[in-house]
Amino acid sequence: MQDTIQISTHRQNALYDITRQVRDSVRKSGVRNGMVSVYAQGATAAIMIQENWDESVQTDVVNLLQKLIPHGVWLHDAQDDNGDAHLKAGIVGPSETIPIIDGELGLSTWQNIFFCEFDGPRSQRKIVLTVVNSD
Repeated sequence: MQDTIQISTHRQNALYDITRQVRDSVRKSGVRNGMVSVYAQGATAAIMIQENWDESVQTDVVNLLQKLIPHGVWLHDAQDDNGDAHLKAGIVGPSETIPIIDGELGLSTWQNIFFCEFDGPRSQRKIVLTVVNSD
């Protein structure tokens, strides 16, 4: 089964928790055991599994990437002024795969799924979910 999540983003660099939407899609699929692939469509976005309890972790991720990959110093900036966004997305990666165990996401207590925006704000971002049954 495939499903698409659409979100809007409000900052240039931010993490958006999409766990609830992924969980709802997995439940809707009826798959009891298998996996779900969560894929960010777009060359300046990514998917990350990260701690959900303390929001400072998400802020730290954004701050680290901004320090490692600053804005405005890349060759691609001459075209779109978003060279840093492409590099951040490439390092983090466009997807994560999460096991489905007894109909639920196989995340630990402190893990959630985040859409990483590196070139916002955007009125629409798409995340493709592919649910695979292993039974």
